[in-house]
Amino acid sequence: MVHIGNSWDALLADQFRQEYYLRLREFLKKEYRTRRIYPLMDEIFTALRETPYEKVKAVILGQDPYHQPGQAQGMCFSVRRGVAPPPSLVNIFKELEAELGVAPPGHGDLTGWAREGVLLLNTVLTVRESAPGSHRGQGWETLTDRIIELLNDRPEPIVFFLWGSYARAKKTLITNPVHLVLEAPHPSPLSAHNGFFGCGHFKKANEFLKDPINWNL
Repeated sequence: MVHIGNSWDALLADQFRQEYYLRLREFLKKEYRTRRIYPLMDEIFTALRETPYEKVKAVILGQDPYHQPGQAQGMCFSVRRGVAPPPSLVNIFKELEAELGVAPPGHGDLTGWAREGVLLLNTVLTVRESAPGSHRGQGWETLTDRIIELLNDRPEPIVFFLWGSYARAKKTLITNPVHLVLEAPHPSPLSAHNGFFGCGHFKKANEFLKDPINWNL
């Protein structure tokens, strides 16, 4: 079955045995066999692998993976080195520089953030090539909602970045008053000027956390 290699294995073991996940697993077997699916099969759980449960300081919620060749690597908004950062990520870097003076890196690989404790979680973890949203409703949302609930149960404060209507819909899962929920429009070029730029989220997060995040990549 699934082997993440850290504390998530025990926390999610019951989910991986449930009927919805077994159905999802059969669906994915067929999809990977007959279509081009992103990310690579062994990168589906990269976000969890890079950021164990007890290390999470912040969560950035995305929708589903990038759907063009070479982009997706199992963490929301992140792309492999050598791949041009997509427009939404460019806008995230712009806001980060405006708030904290962090210069945009020469790449879009956010592994450094993941290892700092930023869980880069898509709510759907796979997608067909050139077909955004194609794996929604297959069971991923049940699993990722459970991940959010488990993080909500943590007594240590976490910052949840909810950008865009899809991410903001998950606010109902975050009920623990020790956490900080930051909401804004999506950083995509279509909506970034409607409130993402100037939101101050990176600065607010670091002011809230006892152990601030090093956003340099």
